[in-house]
Amino acid sequence: MFNKRLKLYLLSKEKSMKIKILVVVITIILAILGVGVLIMVNASNNKNNSETIKLNAPKLDSKTSIEQAIKKRRSTREYKDTPLTIQEVSQLLWAAQGITDAEDLRSAPSAGALYPLEIYLVAGKINGLPAAIYKYNPEKHLIKKIIEGDKREELCKVALEQECIDKAPASIIICANYKRTTKKYGDRGEKYAQMEVGAVAENIYLQATSLNLGTVFVGAFDDNGVKKVIDAPKNEEPLCIMPIGKK
Repeated sequence: MFNKRLKLYLLSKEKSMKIKILVVVITIILAILGVGVLIMVNASNNKNNSETIKLNAPKLDSKTSIEQAIKKRRSTREYKDTPLTIQEVSQLLWAAQGITDAEDLRSAPSAGALYPLEIYLVAGKINGLPAAIYKYNPEKHLIKKIIEGDKREELCKVALEQECIDKAPASIIICANYKRTTKKYGDRGEKYAQMEVGAVAENIYLQATSLNLGTVFVGAFDDNGVKKVIDAPKNEEPLCIMPIGKK
């Protein structure tokens, strides 16, 4: 009888020990998973920060006439080492794709008013604005932070090492979502989107001239490289980069 009780007692202790070990193992696994999830969440937050910044209302007049802006417009690849202002950035983004009437029509013409273009701001040296990648929201005239940090050097590398991109305080990148036009116009919709880029770029040129800023239309770059730098979705294709700086 004693031996039987001893055996039962030992079996009970062994079972209890196994349960304790199992609890410890499960606790460790959950802790590891918890840390992993936390790291993933933090990484996601660092990459896709949802911070939005409302921009100042654009000015609708200036001392520079449209005729003077056209006459003075030039491509500029060298800029002063001087930061831009948020007001200047606000004005440039509005000129590119800003809303210009009560029907939500924009500053540049678009086939069927389908507006396939998306505008990104690569901010490096802008007073009052942290260095980061931002995306412009025309309807609300605001920018949304996509990726934190100064990405000008990375953008320069995927743009065939063109120094104007690295040296400029900021760059505007114009991308196209072709499906917005091809769903109505078929394959020709891609050409319409590409035509639209020219109109937007000229608006940026003229607005920059009015602000005594310089810019240049850059079309030589690695498409996938640019998409990676700005974290553009698969359905957006970069069509041009326009570095901006003081002349």
